[in-house]
Amino acid sequence: MLLVERLLKAREGIVNYTVICLRASTDELIQRLRSAGITVIDLTAGPRPLVYARLVTAVRRVAPHVLNVHSPAPLIVLRPFVRLARKRPALVSTVHNERWPKTMYLDRLTRWLDDCTVAVSPLVARSRAVIGARRVLTRMHGVDVQGQRWWAARASLLRRELNLPEDSFLFACVANFRPQKNHRLLLQAAAEVVRRRPDAVFALAGDGPLRDEVVRDVEARGLGDHVRVLGRLPRAARLVAAADLLVLSSDHEGLPVVVMEALAAGVPVVSTRVGGVPDLIASGRNGILTEPGSAGALAEAMLRGMEPQTHRELRAGALASAESVDMAGTAEWFEELYAELARDVKA
Repeated sequence: MLLVERLLKAREGIVNYTVICLRASTDELIQRLRSAGITVIDLTAGPRPLVYARLVTAVRRVAPHVLNVHSPAPLIVLRPFVRLARKRPALVSTVHNERWPKTMYLDRLTRWLDDCTVAVSPLVARSRAVIGARRVLTRMHGVDVQGQRWWAARASLLRRELNLPEDSFLFACVANFRPQKNHRLLLQAAAEVVRRRPDAVFALAGDGPLRDEVVRDVEARGLGDHVRVLGRLPRAARLVAAADLLVLSSDHEGLPVVVMEALAAGVPVVSTRVGGVPDLIASGRNGILTEPGSAGALAEAMLRGMEPQTHRELRAGALASAESVDMAGTAEWFEELYAELARDVKA
């Protein structure tokens, strides 16, 4: 999502982009790129054991001046190939997460082959995920701020689409249903919030292996009137923009796109203090942070965020933070970095 939003903000005629994806996360993202005139090579189809050989072939065919890779496994394969190429591209690795447990050691052994490593948050830049890099730059990416404000101005349309009561206080959670997102903790906290504030409604968007388990948990807790499990929602950023508060209950994170989408729309964030979230959220200014694993603390933070005066103050803080997550500046930053690296390699 970060890559798609950045390329859609790229200045026309500065860089000619081709995107190669080994496993497309959603067809929607590919279609958005192609609609913008960006070439996409989708390697999703075909035998998985051959995907890295097909990746090398695709890179050789494109023959880029700069190769920017966003995942560690492809990097491990591509680094030696790039270094041995007759006309080698400058190699940039973008590190999105502080944790790569399955590939950490091979990634570390070959990272010195990168011309530049870009960390998406100060937390990632300080983590072991960049050990061995010759040059580390930090760039917090961003989102389409104008787009999020457009959706925020039309929040009532989505609320009607979801059939929400007009006087409800909407919490949005956009997170795949996977263990690290800890939806069980969120539902524990939601039960307490609903007990004390019956006007609270939770909308959960995303997909993943634990979705059915979350649905059963909602039913078992008797929260069916207050918790909507929406599944995969096209343009889920509009749900974030329509919310009164964004809530995350994760055990660990990188730099969550949804947090940036919330700030862009002026929506405060209640989240566990994990990953790069504290790089975006100043507790008491544009959101409230709690220690991970505590349903009670998360519930109290949400209840505090619902208080009218507190909510007004947090919303003002979120709006004031929007400029820091504007993707337009990041697109220009990467264009300048690519130009610099291409010149250095050519020289």
